[in-house]
Amino acid sequence: MAKPPNDLPRYRVLTGPDDEEFCRRVSEALDLGYVLHGSPSLSFDGARPIVAQAVVWPETPIVGHTLGFAVSSSVAGAKG
Repeated sequence: MAKPPNDLPRYRVLTGPDDEEFCRRVSEALDLGYVLHGSPSLSFDGARPIVAQAVVWPETPIVGHTLGFAVSSSVAGAKG
């Protein structure tokens, strides 16, 4: 899938109280195909912890453009 479903943006920052509901929202984004972007952030609003987690929609991979391919081709072409 080239674009996120339901007209969702490619980049999202999910925020909320540090509770089960927040964890479910992040899990649902991961289930849709988003990937975590960076570490979560934690703050305190005076009454409870507030967390934030960025998620991004992965870009379409370029065929043959992987680390394994690059390593294999450079090793195969090396003369020693």
